[in-house]
Amino acid sequence: MASRLRILGIETSCDETAAAVVTRLEDGTGIIEGDVVLSQLDEHSAYGGVVPEIAARAHVEALDSLIEEALQRAGVTLKEIDAVAATSGPGLIGGLIVGLMTGKAIARAAGKPLYAVNHLEGHALTARLTDSLTFPYLMLLVSGGHTQLVLIRGIGDYERWGTTIDDALGEAFDKTAKLLGLAYPGGPAVERAAATGNPKRFNFPRPLRGEERLDFSFSGLKTAVRQAAESIAPVSDQDISDICASFQRAISRTLEDRIGRGLKRFLAEFPDVEGVPALVVAGGVAANQELRRTLQALCDENGFRFVAPPMQLCTDNAVMIAWAGLERMATGAAPDDLDVQPRSRWPLDSEAKAVIGHGKRGAKA
Repeated sequence: MASRLRILGIETSCDETAAAVVTRLEDGTGIIEGDVVLSQLDEHSAYGGVVPEIAARAHVEALDSLIEEALQRAGVTLKEIDAVAATSGPGLIGGLIVGLMTGKAIARAAGKPLYAVNHLEGHALTARLTDSLTFPYLMLLVSGGHTQLVLIRGIGDYERWGTTIDDALGEAFDKTAKLLGLAYPGGPAVERAAATGNPKRFNFPRPLRGEERLDFSFSGLKTAVRQAAESIAPVSDQDISDICASFQRAISRTLEDRIGRGLKRFLAEFPDVEGVPALVVAGGVAANQELRRTLQALCDENGFRFVAPPMQLCTDNAVMIAWAGLERMATGAAPDDLDVQPRSRWPLDSEAKAVIGHGKRGAKA
């Protein structure tokens, strides 16, 4: 294996079009040489959510120029990269087709190996690029499509400890914002409104709190928010702020219970882990400062290191896809054949049993 590996990464799983060039050095550290992300927020905001057909067309229109820009920022040509990594799932199938087909075409034309990357694996391994984490560690993935607590044992070795049985956390934020007439995306809008609200005004439920299993549920909480808003309609700006603050508090208390149990399980299963154990948070909802404070306090209380990669690497990006490809490449893993197909459903832990709403049509993988 070469002492220095460089990969072009491509990410098109949802509504960000992204390309990046990342290098892995012999000591296992990485360098982000070129990173470009084009958000489609304006195209989808009028619809209150991502429209798959619009997203796919936007990827087609933008991807070639973004790849060229990433290479230019890195100061390299396709001849100087060692491989291509493209997101192959999970995600919106139209976008996945655009990114993976582009990756295949570049790999074929440039004579480079192709690595078809699981988007969730990209999130799982990012902290090794940013914080040089060693295995094992825990990851909480919280986004519009995913809410999972996953044990990261090694590259390609993942065990899902908990998942949502209905809505993902980001989806709950978006639906709450839409219900209250707030802007899309819902997470930042709810957080802004909550800043001036009374978090104790509404006593919203803490789903699954106290249960031994580590799964999550947010559908009932979302229903409680709707009922509270209807009971005091018409709602004032202060009412909305109070609902958002109370909603956010319920989320924090739920995570406090769910993740707290997960940390204790980790300590029980890995009593001799080398160094300070770590909890990594990833996904767009990781930007929420109230949730970060909750997780930081939990980690402090249980002797864990709390790791939150830079925000631009928590949301969808091509750096994490390139890095996941590099990690696989460094282990000597064989590249993928050019007939590899995109997968709209692709669980990180293939052995995990399905739970209610998980892995079924209409649910998030």
